[in-house]
Amino acid sequence: MPKGKAASPDRPTEVDQLDFEQALAALEQLVGDLESGDQPLEQALASFERGVALTRRCQAALRAAEQKVEILTRDSTDAELEPFEPGK
Repeated sequence: MPKGKAASPDRPTEVDQLDFEQALAALEQLVGDLESGDQPLEQALASFERGVALTRRCQAALRAAEQKVEILTRDSTDAELEPFEPGK
């Protein structure tokens, strides 16, 4: 995206094209870069802004997954929820 131009609401950004795992990996990398403290202020602010967008993308993906699980479990009238036990 050109410097100084915000994405229009009807045009997806690069972050919107990432799946959850890609967005999370990019966010983890970005946090590491910010924590190093080696970026100039303007670059750090741009990184922070991208981090906010990545966080929102991850949250949206998690909400969508949660809604799918809710729909799938609600439609199954005879199924009961059971505690998750790893390794079983």
